[in-house]
Amino acid sequence: MKSIMNFLNIRIGIFFIAAFFTTLLNAQNMPPGQYTSTNKKAIKYFEESKSFFRNRNDVEAEKKIQAAIKEDPNFVEAYSAYADFLVMKKKPSLAIENYKKAIQIMPKFMTDNNFYLGKAYQSNSQFDDAKLAYQNYLKFERINPTMKEEAEKQIKNCEFAATLVKNPKNVKPVNVGAGINTINDEYFPAITGDGKQFMYTRALPRIELPGAFNEDFFISTKIKDVWQVGIPLSAINSLGNEGAPTLSADGNIMLFASCADDFGDYGSADRKGNGSCDIFYSQKINGKWSKPQNAGSYINTANWETQPSFSSDGKTLYFIRGIKGRGASKNIDIYTSTIADNGKFGSPIKLNANVNSDGNEESVFIHPDNMTLYFASDGHPGLGGTDLFMSKRQPNGDWGPAINLGYPINTANDDNSFLVDPAGNLAYFASDREGGFGGLDIYQFELPQDIRPEKITFAKGKIYNAKTKAPLEANFDLIDLETGLNITKSYSGSNGEFFVTLTANKNYLVNVNKGGFLFYSDNFSLKGKETDFNKPYLLDIPLEPIDTGNVVELKNIFFDVDKADLKPESKAELAKLANFLTQNATLKIEIGGHTDSDGTKKTNQILSAKRAEAVQQYLINTGNIDEDRLSFKGYGDSKPKVPNTSPENKAKNRRTEFKVTGK
Repeated sequence: MKSIMNFLNIRIGIFFIAAFFTTLLNAQNMPPGQYTSTNKKAIKYFEESKSFFRNRNDVEAEKKIQAAIKEDPNFVEAYSAYADFLVMKKKPSLAIENYKKAIQIMPKFMTDNNFYLGKAYQSNSQFDDAKLAYQNYLKFERINPTMKEEAEKQIKNCEFAATLVKNPKNVKPVNVGAGINTINDEYFPAITGDGKQFMYTRALPRIELPGAFNEDFFISTKIKDVWQVGIPLSAINSLGNEGAPTLSADGNIMLFASCADDFGDYGSADRKGNGSCDIFYSQKINGKWSKPQNAGSYINTANWETQPSFSSDGKTLYFIRGIKGRGASKNIDIYTSTIADNGKFGSPIKLNANVNSDGNEESVFIHPDNMTLYFASDGHPGLGGTDLFMSKRQPNGDWGPAINLGYPINTANDDNSFLVDPAGNLAYFASDREGGFGGLDIYQFELPQDIRPEKITFAKGKIYNAKTKAPLEANFDLIDLETGLNITKSYSGSNGEFFVTLTANKNYLVNVNKGGFLFYSDNFSLKGKETDFNKPYLLDIPLEPIDTGNVVELKNIFFDVDKADLKPESKAELAKLANFLTQNATLKIEIGGHTDSDGTKKTNQILSAKRAEAVQQYLINTGNIDEDRLSFKGYGDSKPKVPNTSPENKAKNRRTEFKVTGK
């Protein structure tokens, strides 16, 4: 059965190495007399070693190959094959000794040994030695063109890696504990926007099929900084493989990868796909996960799509797409798709060349700041295998240069399955290093300052009927007042509750709308403020039903002092008002302008009227709203909300409102 883990090469190159070892042994399947050894006993042990390896009996395979070397200390093929075996077993220093011995005995025989010696040196973080081994390999006239290209690439990586090793990052990985990790493999973590729920993939042995595994989701909750024992997500788990989950900021939408077996079975009768691996989604409704649905033909193709990452803006999906077939090794890139107004994903776009290289990209993760992208790649300069990188969103919206996360976060092996918590302090990854609970475990470490995402906090609250106090399901938008761009598109659940992340140092417009209700607007500023992830903004939002006489304050309409010219920051609010009037085509409103008590009564009345008229004209000219639906009036300082006794109170009294005059 196909595996999420296999597709994404979690096991640090083991599949490539095992395939190489098997190929090497098959290539040496020669009759006695054609080996470099003429010792019949040594050849017998060598042949037995190959047989044991093919039958996955690594212990006996190693014993026999050691016996072959002992019988004939000049048996080049045995040294070479044993070196391959040791690399597979993640013992690069011992592998180096055997490659060097084989080369020393016959320097011009099995010239590829120089290439693999370079790989072994890289795995052992001996980059100068690795560079020399690759250079020696390139000196031979007849070499594999693909390996020649790879050697040239790795020489550059070794030169780059040497600079990183001289300036290592101060990281100390810590196992996240027995609540999440077990004797089985745990990998591909996901986390909610508040950092309190942790979802991950676990590979469970299949009793009916020895040697096979079933990948399922588990979820753990943090209580007093301790992750509790993970429980299976039975609503999503199937007899097939599920993996690489991603959660929306509020934890109510999940996207994940599911793979079919060789017969096209996804492990669930109602789960249908388009290719070998597809992306599915589920929504939590009243505390229960809905039946997973295919993300659609724009996302899923006859190729394989996997490892989704859902942005905190509630509308953007990042994912991996690779060429058709298991074990794809080329054209693996990061794509993005945005949810359109019809609620469906649009046509995917491949990220720019700063992110996607001529090599392969995978393990994509968009941080909740929506500004920082982490991903794995073997195409950008690195330490030799698949390295982890970071790219920052630029002011024009494009992604900036790929930044290597450094050593020892990256090693010469394949590094991926990377996640950064919402607060931007802790990074998580999967590793089968010594000292764990068994197999792949999930570890965490404090992320160095220079590779952290932007600071964020979050807002949560409740939307309800202003008259009955009943909770409401409603659409929720956060807009950057300076750019007018929609930062987050979310909604409240049936309980009226919502959760959205906020990037620091921005001015926000809050807009809430629901059919049959007047829309709600507000604003708040994080400009120049120190944000604390542990102290979220609490927003309770009452929505007024659409009734004649009801009034809405437009809190995001701005004018210069003593002027009636609309400031650019007002456009986002006016666009929302125009859209509201378009959706409620029979509604008539009066736009009212109000001032504080500074100045004369006459001046204030004239200024307030001009400001109200400016809003009316904007709606007519830009929003295409019929003039007969709009009226305006200046109230001057005649209707203060609060006494004009302080600068703060006067600011509250300077306002623009609209009142429903007809339905």
